[in-house]
Amino acid sequence: MAFLTLDHAKLKHNYQFLDQLFRETGTDWAVVTKLLCGNEAYLREVLKLGVKEVCDSRASNLAKIKAINPEVQTVYIKPPAPGAIEAVVRYADVSFNSESSTIRMLSEEAQRQKKIHKVTIMIELGDLREGIMGDNLIGFYKKVFELPNIEVVAIGANLNCLHGVMPSEDKLIQLSLYKQLIEATFHKNIPWITGGTSVVLPLLMRRQVPIAINHFRIGETLYFGNDLVNGQTFEGMKSDVIRLYSEIIELTKKPKIPTGMLSTNPSGESYEINEDDYGKESYRAILDIGLLDISPDFLIPEDDKVEIVNASSDMLIVDLGEAPGDYKVGSLLSFRLKYMGALRLLNSDYIEKRVV
Repeated sequence: MAFLTLDHAKLKHNYQFLDQLFRETGTDWAVVTKLLCGNEAYLREVLKLGVKEVCDSRASNLAKIKAINPEVQTVYIKPPAPGAIEAVVRYADVSFNSESSTIRMLSEEAQRQKKIHKVTIMIELGDLREGIMGDNLIGFYKKVFELPNIEVVAIGANLNCLHGVMPSEDKLIQLSLYKQLIEATFHKNIPWITGGTSVVLPLLMRRQVPIAINHFRIGETLYFGNDLVNGQTFEGMKSDVIRLYSEIIELTKKPKIPTGMLSTNPSGESYEINEDDYGKESYRAILDIGLLDISPDFLIPEDDKVEIVNASSDMLIVDLGEAPGDYKVGSLLSFRLKYMGALRLLNSDYIEKRVV
């Protein structure tokens, strides 16, 4: 049996760390919950923190958030698909957009639902994910700012999400200038520039974020304490808000080298023999979790003596070395997780989710 835990005390610690940082810099911020995959128990733990604004990429997750706390502002953080327009307007107070035709559909649906739907215009800054090109910004804004039941409340950008383009002070200044251009051209006020995600935090800590950037969207650093620039944990933050536990279902002393004719395994991998391991044995444990749930690349054993060997569809094999220590069948091994590993586990119906 495998299960995830979310530690409320550590989550609260990281939230307060970030909230203090944003207060000191006069910046508003929203919590990104897409990692939680709509798990209601975990969403409740986040909302207990006093969060005022929540971002997610699934309308169904935003619906659950609204059911828990209707007062929280919900933000749909990707351009809506045409088939999702009704749900986005119903459950998202704000949506991120990069197509004028989509905003026109949002306008029509907002009129049907008798709502004002807020939009953030996403601008391309070089990472080549969502966002309109800066040269098209004035024409784009002209098409949408007079649409009924639509209010443009922000411009924004994403960096590092697709091609790994890193944020910089120059790129954020560029984003600030786009806001000034819109306001000067149309004599309209845009209250917010949502300038970044967890990857921009090191710039903020060094006070290298232009003052016009007044909004952040934070997910990964809240749950893992990650400094995404240097790959470390921010000093003073917790890296293990979310942990994985899995039971040992077999523990046996076995050769370190497989025997027989070798071919590729079902994952298409070919095993490379280390000749230094001929004749050696070690204790191998099999855990009740596999590739269906997570890639071994996203797992970090809490016990330094545990070495991950590989995984099949439903089983993970680890090497315990020359002695099993205190481990036996039924013992739990614990793992810290990388972001994408936690995302897959939270999306799995086979993994129990617990709050501690």
